Amino acid sequence: MGLKEWLIPQDHVFFDLFERLAAVVVLASYRLVDLMDNFNDIRERVTQIKQLEHEGDKITHEIYEQLNKSFITPLQPDEISYLAASLDDVLDYIDSTTRKLHYYEIPASDCYMVELAKLIQQSAVEIEVAVKCIRKIKDPQVIEQRCIEVNRLENVADDLLAQATRDLFKTKNAVDIIKYKDVYEYLEIATDKCEDVANVLSDIAIRHS
Repeated sequence: MGLKEWLIPQDHVFFDLFERLAAVVVLASYRLVDLMDNFNDIRERVTQIKQLEHEGDKITHEIYEQLNKSFITPLQPDEISYLAASLDDVLDYIDSTTRKLHYYEIPASDCYMVELAKLIQQSAVEIEVAVKCIRKIKDPQVIEQRCIEVNRLENVADDLLAQATRDLFKTKNAVDIIKYKDVYEYLEIATDKCEDVANVLSDIAIRHS
């Protein structure tokens, strides 16, 4: 045990909770991709993702509870709070997107929905790897590389949203434009939230290396 660990006991429960939360985000992202690839049984699939969102809420609540009763923490309290909130935000937007598909009675996914969902899933996988690395930061560049990739994926999503919106106004009626645009934007916001997670992780890597 090093001097820092002896002076400041490391409460590993936070890392366990973050890894659990990141795993739920990844699972939800895979469920989202599966929904877009196989657009059937929408109500049941939406319910499954809602259950994952509830599970994420429970883990996030556990993190806050643990933070409130911990005198010494392995990360700064604001870092713990920001990371928990940003991971939970990704789940919220995945859940909100699928519910919009159901409520708007979207008849089928399209190539833009599929590609945006895949960008969310790819981002979630990168985030999970980075989250596992903050337990013991040996090389901050490993985390930084994952965060850079999430940023790149978010830029791709921005471009894809722009193209989807342009094509939407050429092919849909006014009501459908509102519905589809809302879905596209929520998918893109989910990638923004992934980037928020990456930014928090990047800051943690720099401060604690």
